Amino acid sequence: MSTLKNIRKIIIFRALQLGDMLCAIPAVRVLRSAFPKAEITLAGLPWARSLTERFAGYFDNFIHFPGYPGLPEQPVDAEAFTRFLQEVQANKYDLALQMQGNGSIVNPMVELFGARYTAGFFTGQHYYPQNGLFLRYPDTGSEIERHLRLMAHLGIASCDTALEFPLTENDYQDFYRLDLPVQPGNYVCVHPGSRGAWRQWPPAYFAALADYCIGQGLRVVITGTESELPVVAEVQRHMRHKPLIAAGKTSLGAVAVLIKNAFALISNCTGVSHIAAALETPSIVISMDGEPGRWAPLNGKLHRVTDWTVTPDFELVLNDLKILLLPAAGRKAG
Repeated sequence: MSTLKNIRKIIIFRALQLGDMLCAIPAVRVLRSAFPKAEITLAGLPWARSLTERFAGYFDNFIHFPGYPGLPEQPVDAEAFTRFLQEVQANKYDLALQMQGNGSIVNPMVELFGARYTAGFFTGQHYYPQNGLFLRYPDTGSEIERHLRLMAHLGIASCDTALEFPLTENDYQDFYRLDLPVQPGNYVCVHPGSRGAWRQWPPAYFAALADYCIGQGLRVVITGTESELPVVAEVQRHMRHKPLIAAGKTSLGAVAVLIKNAFALISNCTGVSHIAAALETPSIVISMDGEPGRWAPLNGKLHRVTDWTVTPDFELVLNDLKILLLPAAGRKAG
């Protein structure tokens, strides 16, 4: 049973990108279940306002977090941070949850939110409030499971690790406006981009897998943000066949609809791989950061993940793709 009493207002601090945020949703879901009438606010990066709108059943409010010394996601705006802290303190939250990471940098900051209870992760000898509500940051397990452990530490237990990505009418309208010549199940999404070039699998390898898919009778749709157009062009340059290019033309919601209706997704371990996991679309995922145990989709049968830092073997990835596409090959033969 939770030791947290009379919780009416909660603030969650997690100022990270799409994949990181989706991996925290199972914990937010159980938090909402435990406190169904509480007002839950997310303090996050500017883009995450749209996340709180998509998950309106879990979040009630959003506050833009303007950066903090030591956090790499955005530059620090000292004056804006002062205003942010004043706004948070004025809201008089009952519970502040530090779900950013191990807390080595941000635990003192989150304590300054002034909530009646402050909880989260800690690590090593770094400062954290000695109130019994902080959990030593786990070094093992998936990102999803780590945050569920925090909820369990607070007396809010759940073993439901399922991801979610609700689709809206606007998402479908954005998708229909693309007017792509595809039908559900007759194409593969290839997403070669990722935040940080060091996390991107070589474009020539994506091209080879895309050509294989086309050889199996499937269309290929290459997705990506506008900033990822150069890597998309590099993939296209290496291909023998002509793909459909949706990169730079889609909203996040339209990409999600594309992934939902795709036969499969091929991508780096990035935000779209978590969308595929949420929508139960089969995928080939290449992990370039050496942490597949933390970030890879949990369903290893549906999502075939290669840790490229351990087994940098293209033939192994191609073989995984061949297995994944066996139903498509059978359909083509028939």
